[in-house]
Amino acid sequence: MLGGGNALGAYLAGAYEQLDERNIRPDWIIGASIGAITGAILVGNAPERRMERLARLWDEATLPTFPMPSSLGLKPRQIYNGLNMTLSAMFGRPGIFRHRYPGLWSALPWVPNDTALYDTAPLRITLERLVDFDRLNNGEIRFSLVCVDLESGEEVFFDTARDRIGPEHIMASAAITPAFPPVEIDGRLLCDPGYTNNLPLDYVFREPVQGDLTCIAVDLFSLRNHRPKSLDAVLERTQDIVFSSATRRSIASLKREFELLEKQDPDSPPVRLLHLAYQAARHEIAGKTLDFSPSSIRDRWAAGRRDMANGLEALRLPPASKGRFDYICPDREAAGGSAEAGAEGEATPTLDKVA
Repeated sequence: MLGGGNALGAYLAGAYEQLDERNIRPDWIIGASIGAITGAILVGNAPERRMERLARLWDEATLPTFPMPSSLGLKPRQIYNGLNMTLSAMFGRPGIFRHRYPGLWSALPWVPNDTALYDTAPLRITLERLVDFDRLNNGEIRFSLVCVDLESGEEVFFDTARDRIGPEHIMASAAITPAFPPVEIDGRLLCDPGYTNNLPLDYVFREPVQGDLTCIAVDLFSLRNHRPKSLDAVLERTQDIVFSSATRRSIASLKREFELLEKQDPDSPPVRLLHLAYQAARHEIAGKTLDFSPSSIRDRWAAGRRDMANGLEALRLPPASKGRFDYICPDREAAGGSAEAGAEGEATPTLDKVA
């Protein structure tokens, strides 16, 4: 399960690279927003091409500015992140989004109305170039994504087990309003599910569990982090809480569900859920989802690699509980240290090779 978060999605790439290096192949990928884009690239390519295509996405999305290591200090790095965020907001990112007209100008009373600030037509071109949609819909990996109906507020899932998924479905899942325009599919106006279900944990459990099941959920917002000490940090934490609260409720619900299931059927198959979350470093800013700076992309990629390695080691340990549902979540200190360490002293092999 891959969550949404725009530029934070480099964390997903690093996490999957760790799986790829260990020849761990998921049977089913479920994504939201940048998680849906990431999943489509992985499912829609042969195993030997997946990481190269994923790295190509991030190499093209990264701003062509200079890198700045965190070792230079917190405030300089925050200024650097903010400047790069501003550049993305002003000029967009090739292959993902660009300005549209009237866009923001539609706020003026004499300008026609519009529904978004940016145009995601470049994303369609990128998806058609990086994803083999025949393979995605007929491949060995099942692929699902989630959107939200902008009129009814209902979640809408598309699944290769029953649907044919095209670029428009992925664009709908990544259409965070009001930044990106919603996408109409079969008469429904669909958008990004980030505000309601940014990490689609529950979808896999809508079907009866037939055998031992291991799930890996990769979240781009952490419910936990350090106490904020500035207005920007308060805004960043507020954003994290908004996008991660649904995940907390889903996990609590799953625990209750499996406790009841175990009472009804003590021999039901066991489920292990590894939950990784990008716990933003102190230099991250409230506009981090638009920060496509070279240093931030590499730091997040490296944090994903590191956290996934730690998570896989945790999966090797015996279950922490005797129940049928084993929830595994790295502690705050470990996740926070991973983000603070960034890419300094650690290579990002696939990204470095493409760059």
